[in-house]
Amino acid sequence: MALPTFEKKRLIGLIAILSFGLTSLLAVLLPSVLGPLIPATFITGFFILIPLVLVLDEDFPLVAADEPDPSTESGTTAERPVAALRERYASGEIDEAEFERKLDRLLATEDLDERFDRVDSDRDERRRERDLELE
Repeated sequence: MALPTFEKKRLIGLIAILSFGLTSLLAVLLPSVLGPLIPATFITGFFILIPLVLVLDEDFPLVAADEPDPSTESGTTAERPVAALRERYASGEIDEAEFERKLDRLLATEDLDERFDRVDSDRDERRRERDLELE
């Protein structure tokens, strides 16, 4: 039976929550009987398992392999929808009118994204200038 695999951040969070939860549970329910297990549970989770996941990365049995970012594989994200649209037009899935309409919509959306990026960068610039003035 194969072991389940998790994204590294998710596995670290899972280990942290389980370690803290089990430590708390042992401390509340049976502090006199399981007293030596309380610090051992906390130390095992936070000081052994989490560093092992961080150091071994994908070699740790429960960590899933990182998949490459699809947006960096074939250029920018704006080029991918246009390329997909061209392929659909070339294969005959959509006619010329629909191709033009969808292409115009994609380009208009791209223009809006660029405008919002410019507004955000202007806002960040003003914020930096204000912070410098306050110093």
